[in-house]
Amino acid sequence: MSFQNSQALTDRLAAATKARTQTLARFRARPAADDPAVLARQSARRALVEAREVRNAERELQRLAAIARAEAEAEAARLAEAERVEAERIAAEERAIARQAELKAQRDARYLARKAKALRRG
Repeated sequence: MSFQNSQALTDRLAAATKARTQTLARFRARPAADDPAVLARQSARRALVEAREVRNAERELQRLAAIARAEAEAEAARLAEAERVEAERIAAEERAIARQAELKAQRDARYLARKAKALRRG
């Protein structure tokens, strides 16, 4: 089965030339770099980029502030725990001193009771 190509070489060359000229016309039809519409689009893009950078900077500051808050809270909790442990240690020492004083008082009372008993007997 043979295909008949009705498009001749000259037709294909003409179509390619036409496409090239249309592309060149579209390129030339673009506004110049100093055109007000182009400048307005560029300034709008610049404003969007600057706004995005500001938002990113604010987000970074918020992240750093959250980290600082968390570190401060952890430090406060650590200090509170250290103070609680120290208070417990001091309370335990005071209880031990009070217990020793109580035991000494009991010993002294027994000693005095023995002495009093010995004096009554003797």
